[in-house]
Amino acid sequence: MELFDNLMDSLSEQSYGVIDSFLTTEEINDLVINLRKRHAAGSFKEASIGQGSAQHIQVLVRGDQILWLEESSVVEIEQVYFKKINALIQSLNQSCYLGLKDFEFHYALYPIGTFYKRHLDRFKTDSHRKISVICYLNEDWQATDGGELVIYLPNKPPVKISPVGGRLVCFEADVLEHEVLPATHERLSLTGWLKTY
Repeated sequence: MELFDNLMDSLSEQSYGVIDSFLTTEEINDLVINLRKRHAAGSFKEASIGQGSAQHIQVLVRGDQILWLEESSVVEIEQVYFKKINALIQSLNQSCYLGLKDFEFHYALYPIGTFYKRHLDRFKTDSHRKISVICYLNEDWQATDGGELVIYLPNKPPVKISPVGGRLVCFEADVLEHEVLPATHERLSLTGWLKTY
Protein backbone atom coordinates (compact mmCIF):
# COMPACT_ATOMS: atom_id res chain seq x y z
CA MET A 1 0.00 0.00 0.00
CA GLU A 2 1.22 3.49 -0.87
CA LEU A 3 0.15 4.55 2.63
CA PHE A 4 2.97 2.44 4.04
CA ASP A 5 5.65 3.09 1.39
CA ASN A 6 6.83 6.42 2.81
CA LEU A 7 6.79 4.94 6.31
CA MET A 8 9.08 2.09 5.22
CA ASP A 9 11.50 4.57 3.63
CA SER A 10 11.54 6.75 6.76
CA LEU A 11 12.08 3.79 9.08
CA SER A 12 14.99 2.60 6.94
CA GLU A 13 16.59 6.05 6.71
CA GLN A 14 16.01 7.52 10.18
CA SER A 15 14.53 4.76 12.39
CA TYR A 16 11.14 6.49 12.65
CA GLY A 17 8.21 7.37 10.42
CA VAL A 18 4.82 9.08 10.50
CA ILE A 19 1.53 8.39 8.73
CA ASP A 20 -1.10 11.11 8.92
CA SER A 21 -4.76 10.09 8.65
CA PHE A 22 -4.05 6.45 9.53
CA LEU A 23 -7.53 6.55 11.10
CA THR A 24 -10.59 8.29 9.71
CA THR A 25 -12.47 10.90 11.75
CA GLU A 26 -15.27 8.38 12.32
CA GLU A 27 -12.81 5.73 13.54
CA ILE A 28 -11.22 8.22 15.93
CA ASN A 29 -14.65 9.20 17.28
CA ASP A 30 -15.67 5.56 17.81
CA LEU A 31 -12.40 4.72 19.56
CA VAL A 32 -12.67 7.77 21.82
CA ILE A 33 -16.24 6.82 22.78
CA ASN A 34 -15.07 3.33 23.63
CA LEU A 35 -12.01 4.60 25.53
CA ARG A 36 -14.14 6.93 27.65
CA LYS A 37 -16.71 4.21 28.31
CA ARG A 38 -13.98 1.86 29.57
CA HIS A 39 -12.37 4.67 31.58
CA ALA A 40 -15.68 5.58 33.22
CA ALA A 41 -16.13 1.91 34.17
CA GLY A 42 -12.85 2.02 36.11
CA SER A 43 -10.95 -0.29 33.77
CA PHE A 44 -7.86 1.94 33.48
CA LYS A 45 -4.89 1.71 35.85
CA GLU A 46 -2.03 4.04 36.69
CA ALA A 47 0.85 3.15 34.36
CA SER A 48 3.98 1.67 35.90
CA ILE A 49 7.62 1.51 34.89
CA GLY A 50 9.86 -1.55 34.95
CA GLN A 51 9.06 -5.18 34.20
CA GLY A 52 7.79 -8.15 36.20
CA SER A 53 8.41 -7.95 39.95
CA ALA A 54 10.33 -4.69 39.42
CA GLN A 55 7.23 -2.82 38.19
CA HIS A 56 6.27 0.23 40.18
CA ILE A 57 4.31 3.46 39.78
CA GLN A 58 6.53 6.54 39.53
CA VAL A 59 4.50 9.68 38.76
CA LEU A 60 7.65 11.80 38.56
CA VAL A 61 8.59 9.72 35.49
CA ARG A 62 5.26 8.73 33.99
CA GLY A 63 1.74 10.06 34.59
CA ASP A 64 -0.54 8.25 32.14
CA GLN A 65 -3.37 5.83 32.82
CA ILE A 66 -3.61 2.73 30.62
CA LEU A 67 -5.80 -0.21 29.66
CA TRP A 68 -4.25 -3.21 27.87
CA LEU A 69 -6.29 -4.66 25.01
CA GLU A 70 -6.66 -8.41 24.45
CA GLU A 71 -7.25 -9.27 20.79
CA SER A 72 -9.69 -12.02 21.77
CA SER A 73 -12.04 -9.63 23.60
CA VAL A 74 -11.98 -6.36 21.69
CA VAL A 75 -15.07 -4.61 20.31
CA GLU A 76 -15.69 -3.96 16.62
CA ILE A 77 -13.88 -0.62 16.32
CA GLU A 78 -10.81 -2.06 18.06
CA GLN A 79 -10.91 -4.97 15.60
CA VAL A 80 -10.86 -2.41 12.77
CA TYR A 81 -7.73 -0.88 14.28
CA PHE A 82 -6.05 -4.26 14.72
CA LYS A 83 -6.85 -5.15 11.10
CA LYS A 84 -4.94 -2.03 10.01
CA ILE A 85 -2.06 -2.93 12.32
CA ASN A 86 -1.90 -6.42 10.82
CA ALA A 87 -1.69 -4.85 7.35
CA LEU A 88 1.16 -2.68 8.62
CA ILE A 89 2.96 -5.75 9.99
CA GLN A 90 2.59 -7.55 6.66
CA SER A 91 4.04 -4.57 4.79
CA LEU A 92 6.94 -4.19 7.23
CA ASN A 93 7.79 -7.88 6.97
CA GLN A 94 7.66 -7.81 3.16
CA SER A 95 9.71 -4.62 2.81
CA CYS A 96 12.05 -4.70 5.79
CA TYR A 97 12.26 -8.43 6.64
CA LEU A 98 11.66 -7.76 10.33
CA GLY A 99 10.07 -11.11 11.18
CA LEU A 100 7.23 -9.48 13.13
CA LYS A 101 4.78 -12.05 14.49
CA ASP A 102 2.65 -10.34 17.12
CA PHE A 103 1.61 -7.06 18.70
CA GLU A 104 0.44 -5.63 22.02
CA PHE A 105 -1.51 -2.41 22.53
CA HIS A 106 -3.05 -0.36 25.28
CA TYR A 107 -5.16 2.76 25.49
CA ALA A 108 -3.24 5.63 27.09
CA LEU A 109 -4.85 8.64 28.73
CA TYR A 110 -2.59 11.44 29.91
CA PRO A 111 -4.43 13.83 32.26
CA ILE A 112 -3.69 17.53 31.84
CA GLY A 113 -0.10 18.37 32.76
CA THR A 114 1.19 14.79 32.91
CA PHE A 115 4.17 13.49 30.96
CA TYR A 116 6.54 10.57 30.39
CA LYS A 117 10.22 11.32 30.85
CA ARG A 118 12.87 10.31 28.31
CA HIS A 119 13.16 6.54 27.99
CA LEU A 120 13.73 3.55 25.69
CA ASP A 121 10.84 1.18 25.03
CA ARG A 122 12.68 -2.13 25.10
CA PHE A 123 13.39 -3.98 28.34
CA LYS A 124 16.95 -5.16 28.95
CA THR A 125 15.73 -8.73 29.52
CA ASP A 126 13.22 -8.83 26.63
CA SER A 127 14.21 -8.22 23.00
CA HIS A 128 10.81 -9.02 21.42
CA ARG A 129 9.62 -5.42 21.02
CA LYS A 130 10.93 -4.24 17.63
CA ILE A 131 8.74 -1.32 16.55
CA SER A 132 6.97 1.12 18.87
CA VAL A 133 3.64 2.36 17.51
CA ILE A 134 1.56 5.31 18.71
CA CYS A 135 -1.78 6.24 17.15
CA TYR A 136 -3.29 9.47 18.45
CA LEU A 137 -7.00 9.83 19.25
CA ASN A 138 -7.04 13.55 20.02
CA GLU A 139 -9.75 15.59 18.34
CA ASP A 140 -9.10 19.16 17.16
CA TRP A 141 -5.58 19.22 18.65
CA GLN A 142 -3.82 22.58 18.29
CA ALA A 143 -0.08 23.28 18.25
CA THR A 144 -0.48 25.38 21.41
CA ASP A 145 -1.94 22.39 23.29
CA GLY A 146 1.53 20.85 23.82
CA GLY A 147 1.80 17.13 24.49
CA GLU A 148 4.36 16.49 21.76
CA LEU A 149 6.26 13.27 21.37
CA VAL A 150 9.98 14.09 21.37
CA ILE A 151 12.21 11.58 19.55
CA TYR A 152 15.94 11.77 20.20
CA LEU A 153 17.97 11.01 17.08
CA PRO A 154 21.67 10.09 17.18
CA ASN A 155 23.84 13.08 16.20
CA LYS A 156 20.82 15.17 15.17
CA PRO A 157 18.47 17.61 16.89
CA PRO A 158 15.43 16.02 18.59
CA VAL A 159 12.21 15.76 16.57
CA LYS A 160 8.90 16.98 18.03
CA ILE A 161 5.70 15.35 16.77
CA SER A 162 2.32 16.83 17.66
CA PRO A 163 -0.33 14.29 18.79
CA VAL A 164 -2.84 15.08 16.05
CA GLY A 165 -5.81 12.72 15.88
CA GLY A 166 -5.41 9.85 13.40
CA ARG A 167 -1.64 10.27 13.18
CA LEU A 168 0.45 7.09 13.48
CA VAL A 169 4.08 7.25 14.62
CA CYS A 170 6.43 4.25 14.37
CA PHE A 171 10.02 3.99 15.55
CA GLU A 172 12.60 1.36 16.42
CA ALA A 173 11.93 0.37 20.02
CA ASP A 174 15.52 -0.49 20.90
CA VAL A 175 17.15 2.46 19.10
CA LEU A 176 15.37 5.76 19.77
CA GLU A 177 14.85 7.29 23.18
CA HIS A 178 11.76 9.48 23.43
CA GLU A 179 9.54 11.37 25.84
CA VAL A 180 6.03 12.80 26.10
CA LEU A 181 5.71 16.49 26.99
CA PRO A 182 2.94 17.90 29.22
CA ALA A 183 -0.22 19.12 27.52
CA THR A 184 -3.00 21.58 28.34
CA HIS A 185 -5.66 19.00 27.41
CA GLU A 186 -6.13 15.30 28.02
CA ARG A 187 -3.97 13.39 25.56
CA LEU A 188 -5.38 10.13 24.16
CA SER A 189 -3.71 7.38 22.16
CA LEU A 190 -3.46 3.73 21.31
CA THR A 191 0.14 2.78 22.09
CA GLY A 192 1.91 -0.51 21.53
CA TRP A 193 4.64 -2.61 20.02
CA LEU A 194 5.12 -4.86 17.02
CA LYS A 195 6.97 -7.92 18.25
CA THR A 196 8.92 -10.99 17.25
CA TYR A 197 8.54 -14.28 19.17
